[in-house]
Amino acid sequence: MLFVVTAYDYTDPDAFNRRMAIRPAHMANGEKMMREGNFLFGGAILDDNNKMIGGVLVVDFNSREGIDAWLETEPYVTEKVWEKIEVKRFLVPPQFLSFFPNYSAQAA
Repeated sequence: MLFVVTAYDYTDPDAFNRRMAIRPAHMANGEKMMREGNFLFGGAILDDNNKMIGGVLVVDFNSREGIDAWLETEPYVTEKVWEKIEVKRFLVPPQFLSFFPNYSAQAA
């Protein structure tokens, strides 16, 4: 099942510094998830000054419990970069399936 994860960073004065300090671990975790087939794509949410303030990820897990287990170990969560996280089911329309060769469409 595909899910879209929308996460917004803390807004305290040191939030961006925490993000940048832990970013290498977050990126390494993303690469691991890609190899395991759980991470399809994602990117940073930017503010009006092009500063990273959150992220959007499309992930593939068998259940919401799988996402929750991942989030318990995600560096941006454990190191208090992401404050608000929303998880919703996600459906890729047929015209975009070619972008995801390892994904098999499932009925919504």
